[in-house]
Amino acid sequence: MFYEICEILMLVCFGFSWPLNAIKSYKARTTKGKSLPFVLLILTGYVFGITGKLVNPNGYHWYVMAVYLLNFFFVSIDLALYFRNLRLDKRAAVK
Repeated sequence: MFYEICEILMLVCFGFSWPLNAIKSYKARTTKGKSLPFVLLILTGYVFGITGKLVNPNGYHWYVMAVYLLNFFFVSIDLALYFRNLRLDKRAAVK
């Protein structure tokens, strides 16, 4: 149980920044300062974390999975905003 609390706290610490990062991306309206490989690497890490929980022979607790899924959701929003901002950057470069 202690290891799950530690894992949740780690995920909360990492995950707390993603909504803030998505808001910053939305307001910035540019990809400058963003790294697509970094965002994809984070998403891949969450996929492995979720997969690890699903295939664990001891099962998983829903609250740990919920934090993984919430973090994945917010990083996915940031990824979508990256592509929106990339489109806006290209449009601004044409003008």
